Amino acid sequence: MPTRILIVRTSSLGDLVHMLPAISDIARHVPDAEIDWIAEEAFAEIPSWHPAVNEVIKVAHRRWRKAWWSSEVRAERHALKERLRSKQYDVVLDMQALLKSAWLVRQTRGVRHGLDWRSAREPLASLFYNVRHRVEFWQPAVIRQRKLAALTFGYQYAGQPDFGLQGFSRQAAQEREGDAGEETGRAEPPRLHHLDTDHGYAVIMPSASRDDKLWPEDDWRAVFRRLRDAGCTLRLLCGNEQEAQRARLLVAGMDGAEVMPRMDLTSVARLLAGSRLMVGLDSGLTHLSAALGRPTIGIYRASTPVRTPLVGSNYTASLGDRGASPSREAVMASVEQALAAQ
Repeated sequence: MPTRILIVRTSSLGDLVHMLPAISDIARHVPDAEIDWIAEEAFAEIPSWHPAVNEVIKVAHRRWRKAWWSSEVRAERHALKERLRSKQYDVVLDMQALLKSAWLVRQTRGVRHGLDWRSAREPLASLFYNVRHRVEFWQPAVIRQRKLAALTFGYQYAGQPDFGLQGFSRQAAQEREGDAGEETGRAEPPRLHHLDTDHGYAVIMPSASRDDKLWPEDDWRAVFRRLRDAGCTLRLLCGNEQEAQRARLLVAGMDGAEVMPRMDLTSVARLLAGSRLMVGLDSGLTHLSAALGRPTIGIYRASTPVRTPLVGSNYTASLGDRGASPSREAVMASVEQALAAQ
């Protein structure tokens, strides 16, 4: 009989990316694992990318809280409750440790694991678990999640983190070699076909919803000029129209630069996987680029890389800190290293 496991980690984008190595660890050490994952509907594509995830159960807290007591939302919440109650799990693991995730955990059937009072971001969440684990809060997110999974299932994790995203990287490599349409003799994971990439482009994420995260425009343009001198075209990512407008102003009059339209997460992942490198503000997409094994530079101004550094198999640089913007010189030096990491 399989070991039926339910993972509860609903958001946000970067946090779900940081979760993926723990899923690889579980799959490696619990060979009969059948893993389901509850995730926010906006980010549900991310769990679906991992080959060890059996089913993604969508939750819509962000949408529901706008009309929590409306008939439509009540019906959706009831349907979710019925779905969670319909399956008996061996282990229900809350890897978020918030009251909103504990609310989901208490609707499930299975032995409930999570962080203890001292480890949880919201300590009250720990009261809803049958088994509580101590994982020091100060550690980087990827390590913290891997430790919690290891404590839950009784193994020692080791080695570099495996994000389980090899399907993207493999198809991107095939595109660069010009043989994506040829028969490889190996079954490809679903959802990763028809990768559409250009050769020699850099992905840029220069915008954010908060002004305190932004990096000076003149510094960005210096980075753009260096990347263009290196033969890279530029693909700029944006989260909304306001960010797109700022991006268009940044590259106004510059050849070989394109502000990308809004895309679903799988399309963004394909774009990142085929890139030469990425330079971006601290965002979920920047962390996804690193997880995909691309040379990635993250610019931190309103957050600290101590807990959420970029992690990946290729060159990464997590520059700056909360209240301490990285200098142009530091970023440009990292760009040189990223260009060389091919």
